[in-house]
Amino acid sequence: MGPMVHGPIAGWEVVRRAGPGRPPRIRMAGFRTAGTAPVDVRVVPHPAVSVALALGDGPRVVDTVSGRQRRGDVALGFLHGAVRVRGTGIECIQVRLSPVVARAVLGVSPAELGNDLASLDDLWGRDARRIRHRLNETPSWEERFSLAEELLLARAEGGRALDPEVVRAWDLLVRTRGRARIDALAADVGWSRKRLWTRFRAQTGIAPKRAAGLIRFDHAAHRLATGRRAAAVAAEAGYADQSHLHRDVVAFSGVTPSTVADGAWMAVDDVAWAVTSAAPAARTRRPGT
Repeated sequence: MGPMVHGPIAGWEVVRRAGPGRPPRIRMAGFRTAGTAPVDVRVVPHPAVSVALALGDGPRVVDTVSGRQRRGDVALGFLHGAVRVRGTGIECIQVRLSPVVARAVLGVSPAELGNDLASLDDLWGRDARRIRHRLNETPSWEERFSLAEELLLARAEGGRALDPEVVRAWDLLVRTRGRARIDALAADVGWSRKRLWTRFRAQTGIAPKRAAGLIRFDHAAHRLATGRRAAAVAAEAGYADQSHLHRDVVAFSGVTPSTVADGAWMAVDDVAWAVTSAAPAARTRRPGT
């Protein structure tokens, strides 16, 4: 297991592993509000299915743009637009599942989540209550991560695998940062465009074209968070021009490129918040860094 990295960012204590130790295609981080004041954080879409494992007794509400609300442990599919996390005394583990493993871990295809939130009690039943109890009995982040990994690995190994063609298509989209053409993906895996769309959508929960757009948006958002100018990011990410980038960012996140670059949601991403030390350290964000 890798070292733990801590840092107070935008009113949160954020803890994550800086080195190896996570299950393949699964990332996680711990969050705890740093003070007693209520928080209200916008979380924009990411090319992964997210799971939030609640800790402690602090009230927490997750809202979608459609007005749907959930409390406690939740799973978020490929939501269209940002969600908000609100509450006081919040403590949780955020898990990001690659679509390649999300179906096995969740027990259902992410397509069944749709553009919505799902309660882990509904998805996992008794397992959700068991892991909640065990996590709340565990005092340290290191032990919590190990416990969460144990659960996630067990579910991933016992769940249904995706078609290898779907896995390859997803990996090609990630490798090209969303710039691979859908016709080229279909040809590469030996399927028709229609079969690729149908199987990919059913198993990952997102259509290939939208997956490509989401991956490209995510790459652009990370580049913006490092302080790169929007015009340069547009060219690097394959957008037609800066206006195209602007429209895409607003469509996915509901905010402008300059706003998305400063979002607290970027806190655990290696590109936006590069790890410089394994030792716990306070970090203060400077504009453009």
